[in-house]
Amino acid sequence: YFVSVFNRKTGEPPLINGWIPYLGKALIFRKDAFKFLLDQQKKLGDIFTVHIAGRYITFIMDPFQYVYVIRNSKQLEFHEFADKMASKTFDYPALSNGKFPDLKENLHRIYQYLQGKPLDIISDHMMKNLQDIFEWKCSQATDWETEKMYKFCCSVMFEASFVTLYGRVPAADGHKVISEIRDKFIKFDASFPYLAANIPIELLGATKKVRKELIHHFLLPNMTKWLGGSKVVQARQDIFEKYELLGDYDKAAHHFAFLWASVGNTIPATFWAMYYLLRHPEALAAVRDEIDHLLQSTGQKRGPTYNIHLTREQLDNLVYLESALNESLRMCSSSMNIRISQEDFVLKLEGNQEVGLRKGDWIALYPQILHMDPEVYEDPKEYKFDRYIENGKKKTTFYKAGRKLKYFLMPFGSGISMCPGRFLAMNEMKMFLFLLLAHFDVELAENKAVRLDNSRMGLGILLPDVDIAFRYKLRS
Repeated sequence: YFVSVFNRKTGEPPLINGWIPYLGKALIFRKDAFKFLLDQQKKLGDIFTVHIAGRYITFIMDPFQYVYVIRNSKQLEFHEFADKMASKTFDYPALSNGKFPDLKENLHRIYQYLQGKPLDIISDHMMKNLQDIFEWKCSQATDWETEKMYKFCCSVMFEASFVTLYGRVPAADGHKVISEIRDKFIKFDASFPYLAANIPIELLGATKKVRKELIHHFLLPNMTKWLGGSKVVQARQDIFEKYELLGDYDKAAHHFAFLWASVGNTIPATFWAMYYLLRHPEALAAVRDEIDHLLQSTGQKRGPTYNIHLTREQLDNLVYLESALNESLRMCSSSMNIRISQEDFVLKLEGNQEVGLRKGDWIALYPQILHMDPEVYEDPKEYKFDRYIENGKKKTTFYKAGRKLKYFLMPFGSGISMCPGRFLAMNEMKMFLFLLLAHFDVELAENKAVRLDNSRMGLGILLPDVDIAFRYKLRS
């Protein structure tokens, strides 16, 4: 392949074009984006443009320059791109098409329900729902129970999140109804990378039918039967009602998209956190110790019949739990932070560097490169559960080339594209691990390496390439 300098204006970075028209470097990028980008960085430096499937994407590889991209949110826009992708993936009309004035802003405002005091309320509900599910698991686990770990994480996190957000299904077989929705969800989710890559849903087998069935669960007559849903979902419902041009199916599709946003990345992230803890006995012991200590110091008993209550402060003070979780996020997250240039303009960077951008060009940060940088993280391929702890407190200072980094861990995106549900997601994962380790003895039941499946590179948390068996029993 060749690096093209033709038609580049002054100040524009070198362009890697590829030799296949339109596709450019899409295939090699899709195969292993991480390796491809590192190779280009070695050859061309920290800024270069890659032609990928008809798009020109300029990668900024130096983490000290991230702040200049994140700061320029006026010229470098994210929401319109995200809106287009989501509306195609989840089958609702684009918010930016003029028919729904202020809908985007109104929906955005609702994210206040996932912060501050309202976050405490929704977290308390999540904790209670997780405990109910674990209690149900406890009643089955009289001796060692063996299950597949990803399946286990998926069933617990999906049900707890569903009930917390949308309410209980009052039918006698509530568990069954939710697991039917979950099974469809898993089928849809398997096609998500293809939908995100703009592949028409018609080419993806049963995905279109499955998506339609999932959306039907969220039609108003079905949702009104569910009991005790969250304020955030109620507030979204109230907003949709104000838009007469938004059809019933479209509203339901919005609810389905919100469900995907709440569990699509938390489920695999929970899996990796649990997997790494079980693979590293010293990590497991340290985290369990911290959990037992908190229960003792607050006079709470563990066991299926006791309700454990945790304040946000107590959750935040579990430094080993948080560090272990952050370390697994560092190793398994692969999100590409994208911005789209709204005009021809020159992006000014540190050290008098400038990047010429054309209207419609994409700019991308790829934090996985930072997460695996041996200068920032010693032995980056090693799992070190206490990497984010220093002298018993949270460690938040990381350096590269002797300089302190503003951004060192970015599993949830950055700036305007940062995930609004990140605080809830962190709480959910901590509570899952807390209850699992408080109630059960857990160990791996087979000895095999689980690797990252790269098919979601650039889209969030990577999935495992295989599932692995583990066993659990009630702690004596």
